[in-house]
Amino acid sequence: MAEDYAKAPAAKPAAKQPQGNCEQCEFYDYDEFDDSYACRMSLDEDEMVNFLSRNTTSCPYFRFYDEYKSVHKQI
Repeated sequence: MAEDYAKAPAAKPAAKQPQGNCEQCEFYDYDEFDDSYACRMSLDEDEMVNFLSRNTTSCPYFRFYDEYKSVHKQI
């Protein structure tokens, strides 16, 4: 005898977070003084820990750097 189980409604997929790949971020720049790349944003302690451990998938400051942004406006 098979029991009928109430099926739970399917969970909605979570909203996609912007991918926080630092190399593609507008605020990730080369620092000539330190001879290294660094984030220009003022990160708090938790955000700095995530940045240094390369856990930046949910960075609130991530903004995709499009070097051709001005060219797109001209077209």
